[in-house]
Amino acid sequence: METTTAVRGHGITKVFGDVVALDQVDVNVAQGQIHGLVGPNGAGKTTLLGLLLGLAVADEGSLEILGAPVGRGLDAPDGVSGFVDGPGLYPTLTARQNLATIVALRPDDAVTGDVDEALEQVGLAHAADTKVRGFSLGMRQRLGLAAAMLTKPRLLVLDEPSNGLDPAGKRQVHTVLRRLAAEGTTVVLSSHRMDDLEALCSEVTILSSGRVVFSGPLKKLTDDTRELDYLLRASDPSAARALAAETPGIDLVEGADAPARPDGDVLVVRARVAALDELVARIVRADLAVRELAPVVSPLEAAFLSLTEQAVPTEQPAPTEQPAATEPEARR
Repeated sequence: METTTAVRGHGITKVFGDVVALDQVDVNVAQGQIHGLVGPNGAGKTTLLGLLLGLAVADEGSLEILGAPVGRGLDAPDGVSGFVDGPGLYPTLTARQNLATIVALRPDDAVTGDVDEALEQVGLAHAADTKVRGFSLGMRQRLGLAAAMLTKPRLLVLDEPSNGLDPAGKRQVHTVLRRLAAEGTTVVLSSHRMDDLEALCSEVTILSSGRVVFSGPLKKLTDDTRELDYLLRASDPSAARALAAETPGIDLVEGADAPARPDGDVLVVRARVAALDELVARIVRADLAVRELAPVVSPLEAAFLSLTEQAVPTEQPAPTEQPAATEPEARR
């Protein structure tokens, strides 16, 4: 049954003992869309992903995946693939052997992809004959994506697919996901990385305490009327500061409220988009160059923090590499 809606859920409720993981959740994901699922820890993201993968069933509500209603049994609907809490891999086998084992365990008509092609697409061809126990977290994430792609899914469900990836690995994964979406595959992914969501997703669903607090296009979150803090670096910092001070709608953020930056030449201004545009125009008319202009916290992150009632950070730590995570034992 063909449909333009890949996922349609209404009033989904899931309870574990005294914990209400999902509370009357509505979710709609269009076919061929990359849809982000975000929320604080414990918001219900993993539970919802598990429902999409057939790892759990809802206590109440209705769920339709790829045009077919989901029954009460624990089984992944046809055309759905992915992982939650990290991919289940065999650490003593090589990357190629892991994928070959998946192929062997699936029905003959369930696997349409090629093992070597899948490894090539996620950038692991060079490690095809390396045992997975020696893989980094990011390499395991990419191998999990390759495994999910073997079935040529119509709905791909991924839990933190960028976890542990270096910049090159993240770019590779983003390229794969965009290509799959362009070819008609629907992708639902959870992430704590707002930059990934902004780069990939056309729509997001934000959960807080098991409830949906927002669901829709990203542009609805990045409201031009919202005041945000911006980092501004100009060729003449003193002149730029004077222009900012005299521009209506611009507030200089200083002292304890300003994010920490090693370079004192960077101004922090608080403004709506219209006032910021006017300030940039004045700087240009004064024959100054704008060398940096970026939000301290992205519009998506600011909206997320506001909707989930978390404090917007006032201090911006220096960029660091993501720390190595301890690998959970591979699920067999």
